[in-house]
Amino acid sequence: MTDTTTSGPSAPASSPDAATAPDAAEQAHVREVGHLVLYVSDLARSVEFYGGVLGWRQIVGEPGVPVAAFSGGRTHHELLLIEVGPGATPIPPGRRVGMYHFGLKVGDTDDELREVLDRLRSRPDLVTMVGASDHVVTHSLYVQDPDGNEVELYVDVPGVDWRSDPSLIAAPVRPLRL
Repeated sequence: MTDTTTSGPSAPASSPDAATAPDAAEQAHVREVGHLVLYVSDLARSVEFYGGVLGWRQIVGEPGVPVAAFSGGRTHHELLLIEVGPGATPIPPGRRVGMYHFGLKVGDTDDELREVLDRLRSRPDLVTMVGASDHVVTHSLYVQDPDGNEVELYVDVPGVDWRSDPSLIAAPVRPLRL
């Protein structure tokens, strides 16, 4: 059957007409990272790391169900762990394609970061320290979780206004002195 209601070429249905297309300010865009989902080899061990060591509040998790969710209160969950068992392929070492690390804000002051560092040092069975950096805008500790995912634990540096001077974000990294 031929459509005879139009005369001349028509725009594809998936292309909005230029006169009605929203401008860039009205278009959908990313507003924040919503949540992370990690596969883990041992759920109990990872729950101890994220909940027990880091103090993240677990909101979902029941015996026999191989998942756990955590929330800091910003949204329904910021982290979901799914157990895949000890036979899963581990994260390969070294430079590779994929996630390098994710960052978790753990407070507002260096004192709070020192408290986190003390907790991390008390659990060498769950935590591998891999670095510490002064990024001018943040003070950061870098650790690996029990499965080798790198996690940045940071505080924003009080008084540093990266919004008025975005070049601070790319400032040279210095050793962290806590």
